[in-house]
Amino acid sequence: MSNGSEGYNPPLRVVRLIATRMRDADRGPMIWMRGDDAAHRMLVDGELVWVYGPRRHELATLRVDDSLPRGDVVLRDIAGASPSEVVRVIKPDLDTRRRGTLA
Repeated sequence: MSNGSEGYNPPLRVVRLIATRMRDADRGPMIWMRGDDAAHRMLVDGELVWVYGPRRHELATLRVDDSLPRGDVVLRDIAGASPSEVVRVIKPDLDTRRRGTLA
């Protein structure tokens, strides 16, 4: 799950899960969290992040929302997580080449 470079990354509690429909204008994987929770993870509003849930992980766009309580997140269109479960959010390592990838 992690490459060890993230440091301390406390889990976040899912307080709401939004599921969109095909006809909805705003759709796709997204996560909302407090600005201080994002800053602790060196994340900024609008960036792609890995959301690791109990059953799978997925890339999502981060949105900062300081109205959320510390440690809580809202997810949209993220499969494999449910309200009350915990997730971890990690900055993707896009600079490290993986074995077997093209140069």
